[in-house]
Amino acid sequence: MSATTSAVGLRSERGPILLALMLSTALVALDATIIATASATIARDLGSFAQVPWLFSAYLLAQAVSTPLFGRLADVLGRKRLILAGVGFFLVGSVLCGAAWSMSALIVGRVLQGLGAGAVMPVSLTIAADIYTLQERAKTQGYLASVWAISSVVGPTLGGVFSEFLSWRWIFWINLPLCFGAATMLVLKYHESAREGDREPIDYLGAALLTGGSTLMLLGLLEGGTSWAWASTPSVLILAGAALLLAAFTAHALRSAHPILDLRLLRRRVVGVPTAISLLVGVIVLALSTYVPIYAQGVLGVGPLIAGFALAAMMVGWPLAATNAGRVYLALGFRFTSMIGSTFVVVGTALTLLLGAHSNVIMVGIFTFVVGIGMGLTAVPTLIAAQSSAEFTERGAVTGVNMFARSLGSAVGVAICGAIINSRTAVTPDGTPAGPGLMAALHIVFGLLVFVAVVLAVLAVLMPADHPRRQPARTSQPDEAATTA
Repeated sequence: MSATTSAVGLRSERGPILLALMLSTALVALDATIIATASATIARDLGSFAQVPWLFSAYLLAQAVSTPLFGRLADVLGRKRLILAGVGFFLVGSVLCGAAWSMSALIVGRVLQGLGAGAVMPVSLTIAADIYTLQERAKTQGYLASVWAISSVVGPTLGGVFSEFLSWRWIFWINLPLCFGAATMLVLKYHESAREGDREPIDYLGAALLTGGSTLMLLGLLEGGTSWAWASTPSVLILAGAALLLAAFTAHALRSAHPILDLRLLRRRVVGVPTAISLLVGVIVLALSTYVPIYAQGVLGVGPLIAGFALAAMMVGWPLAATNAGRVYLALGFRFTSMIGSTFVVVGTALTLLLGAHSNVIMVGIFTFVVGIGMGLTAVPTLIAAQSSAEFTERGAVTGVNMFARSLGSAVGVAICGAIINSRTAVTPDGTPAGPGLMAALHIVFGLLVFVAVVLAVLAVLMPADHPRRQPARTSQPDEAATTA
């Protein structure tokens, strides 16, 4: 089949595929936010307040650890098989959560959902990169980012409505039609052409080392300073074990002909720099997502709904900028686009230093909106640059490691910022920081985020100089390896 014929066939069927990818992404996005407002109701029903944090940690751990594995397996086993597996994990996990008879059963269901999310996120972004041209990718990435923006507003509200007027179990039952809808469209509309040659062997040892090391590292970062002190024996043992396993994985990956995660990809500046940028994006986004609501409620004294508005402004700015980023990087190139975006991030985080005890919540929303605009012009173009530089057989791995870096950055950011807050404030019985030192501690956190944003801007400058309009012609057509019926 010629590239032109392939492109025409793809263009006539890509709408249903994009809708399926958006539905799949909605599964991940909703379940990252919808449970927050229902956690207290769930704990009262199942009788275990002490295990509530694991409803979040188990999901995040499973997603983060499995993301690079599924990203690479999509290159070996095929995109369609992996994204359907992810939707299947999410379906089974949602059924188990909805029918949970104990908190332990609910946590197991959340692990399965996390595994589904670990497949859906990198593979959906990889499929979008396969079937859309370089000129179209920013807009499609913007559509996928819009799902997160909508979920950040709708998710917590929907969780509260279900838990108060129906049952918290509907938080999980609502996933079932999304799973069936996404799977049906993917089965009917998305087809991959057969690949020539022998399939690469799967690196089981590397997968085990990476999974074990990543799990221990993220567990130590997420639970350190919360479930146990940073200097305690459990923390030291967990982080030391993580370091040993990850060191063993690194040595194995550099020797293996077909590693589960090829670290040699990071030697390419067009892959390594976006991966580092993604890590810092994770630090900034999750730190703001965690502490802007705490600032709004604990310092300004507003309610959860208004506090959510201040954060939602960032989630609106991100897809708004991402959807229009294509015009910018086609005119100026990936590096200059990311430089513009990182400048917005620096300005937005620097403005948070102006916040005080008597600031207006609208001001908070404006500042986070500026950060969101910057993220849309930084995170999306740098990911697309990395994807565009990769061969079809590497693109899933490149996307997976980028997403894993963001998850790692999120864990590191929350750990560091949490340590700062906990060392300078008292904690109420429900676990919320309080006391006169809260504003001072938040200023330190906001100052740290300004520093991270400056490093982000420096990395943007280090992006390879390029201009998409002068790249090879293959970037103006979808990949022939992904075709539709």
